[in-house]
Amino acid sequence: MGLVNLLRKTYKQTLFTTPSHAQGFCIFHKLRCMYLMDVSETDTHAPQEALEKSEKEAAKIYGTVRTKYLTNGSTSGVLASVLACVNKGEKVLIWCNAHRCHANAVKLAGGEAVFYDLPIDKEWGCPTSTPVNTIEEHLKSQKIKAVIVTSPTYEGFVSDIKSIKKVCERYGAYLIVDEAHGALYPFSDELPESAVNVADFTVQSLHKTAGGLNPTALLHSNTELDVDTALGLISTTSPSYPLLASIEKNIRFLSSGRGRRKIKDLIAQIRELRQNCPNVKFGGDDITKILVKVEGLSGEELSEVLYEKFGIEDEKTNKVSTMLLCGVGTEKNSLKRLTQAFKALIVTK
Repeated sequence: MGLVNLLRKTYKQTLFTTPSHAQGFCIFHKLRCMYLMDVSETDTHAPQEALEKSEKEAAKIYGTVRTKYLTNGSTSGVLASVLACVNKGEKVLIWCNAHRCHANAVKLAGGEAVFYDLPIDKEWGCPTSTPVNTIEEHLKSQKIKAVIVTSPTYEGFVSDIKSIKKVCERYGAYLIVDEAHGALYPFSDELPESAVNVADFTVQSLHKTAGGLNPTALLHSNTELDVDTALGLISTTSPSYPLLASIEKNIRFLSSGRGRRKIKDLIAQIRELRQNCPNVKFGGDDITKILVKVEGLSGEELSEVLYEKFGIEDEKTNKVSTMLLCGVGTEKNSLKRLTQAFKALIVTK
């Protein structure tokens, strides 16, 4: 891959280019390494060529037609996906409680949003996976150009993407999967199957579970549609090459033996936590989203107890359950501390 080598070559060169800090003038010294590696698109070492090479290598790793690096989060990937396949006046089927970028993408494309609802899992108090028949009912009744599915949900419920894709193909609709919380899926057989090789477009956030910097993400495409032009409509012409290089390194790590072992060890540690906490009920399809509830405590009460008594902050809570998010940066000691807290809830409740 080319971006990391590019930054090594430009390190401490004599620059008369943007950015004007010239890799030497550092306003915020805690980010000194970022300044030292911050180069401009106009640099003589042709960063754009290095980026294209790096993205092609990434596409080989994921087995996609294209994989694009994003430095404005999964939001920009969703926007670009819709802009690439939807024309003015065409309909896009989206979940009514989806991330706001889904509806914003339809607006930017001049399309018309058609909304579907997800069932609420009463046992866990949160939306569950997208029913295939719900998608088919909408595609049967009206002409839909694209469908956006959120899988996994925030709490870790995964949809049957293969079946939804077949339905979309039957009715001539593109499938866009917001897999922002599933960036680890392509690198472990113990996690749900990723949509990257199934959907027309799949968007993943590296910063959510895969150890990436905010707001690094990926847009995977399995079509010949022009995602580059779509991204050009919404992206800066002065991208952060340190962030782009971090994406390259992130993918290299995840796909390496070391990265896969890290994910495997994380899953094993969470399984051990589950075995050691019989007083806690676990839910969801993604083991790295520790979706829990404890008898005698509401979700909000559990969240408060974990924070106030044990100094543990969860990711998301509802009236019924609490979700604690794990990723490649989750330490074994943190999971041990969570195990101890869960065990102590027998006395606390």
